[in-house]
Amino acid sequence: MKRLLLSTAFASAVLSAGSAYAACGDVTLAAFSWQSSEAMTYVDQFILNNGYGCNASVVAGDTVPTITSLIEKGQPDVISEATPSLLGEVYTKGAAEGRVSQIGTAISDGQVSGWFIPPYVAEAHPEIKTVEDAVAHPDYFAPDGAKGVVYQGPQGWGDTVVTAQLYKALDLDAKGFEMVPSGSAAALEGAISKAYEQKQGFIAQYWAPTSLLVKYPMIRLEMAHDPAEWARCTSVQDCPDPKPNYWKQAEMVTLAAADFSKSADPAVMEYFGKRSWNQAEVSKVMAWMTDNQANGEDGAKWFFQNMPEVWTKWVPAEVAEKIKAAL
Repeated sequence: MKRLLLSTAFASAVLSAGSAYAACGDVTLAAFSWQSSEAMTYVDQFILNNGYGCNASVVAGDTVPTITSLIEKGQPDVISEATPSLLGEVYTKGAAEGRVSQIGTAISDGQVSGWFIPPYVAEAHPEIKTVEDAVAHPDYFAPDGAKGVVYQGPQGWGDTVVTAQLYKALDLDAKGFEMVPSGSAAALEGAISKAYEQKQGFIAQYWAPTSLLVKYPMIRLEMAHDPAEWARCTSVQDCPDPKPNYWKQAEMVTLAAADFSKSADPAVMEYFGKRSWNQAEVSKVMAWMTDNQANGEDGAKWFFQNMPEVWTKWVPAEVAEKIKAAL
């Protein structure tokens, strides 16, 4: 029912927008398979359609294939939340050639990825601070008492590529570990939740902000970051000779294809330039989504209704009134 009501609001706003389509037109927005991306993308869709008279649609994507497609094919038009540094040279070259540009900031204080361990392991072994410390003790992270585990995210995520390369660089197969891949974001979350609730040891690829880390706080392991090595190999899936290297705090930005940036309504571009929330704000939305088993579309509607002090700063007063009327 929630989706039906939201879709009805979209439709009525589209009809009332009428001739405004000529200025804005069709916009394709890519949503990635994690909560903050889904919520931000549907927030953008609702604002573009109801506030600016666009015909914005949402398509599913994932970090590596979707950013690569935007750079090489010009589609989708916009990625609402992206971490281009995860792509290394692919993004750097595309930006230098003018095929992709950053048109806004998604999360103002960025996000941080890494390998995380549960706090009960950290408290029992306070000497474990770094990745190197952890991998020297596979028995601390062995849920079944055999091998230490590293939970890996699904294919298509930039973090999953980095995890595979770091695991290979550290030769963890030979050091008493096994990598446990997951087929989806939900599967990764489920593996972490189950192990956490059973007070088992594990290492997991994850990132903040997320609602999971609100419910299940974890400790991020530290390691040095080498930007040159990151571009050369750490972020490159097929690189055969990775060296130990780690994430830095990453920007969370909004990307657009060259054609969109050149032809978009200036008012829409101004919106993307102003639109941004911080980790604390998006964490509230994600926590509500988790508690209510809600998707990104529902999360966007909850955000509009419960956090107007945030989104009304992003748009002119007359646009805010259109959005409130659509709600």
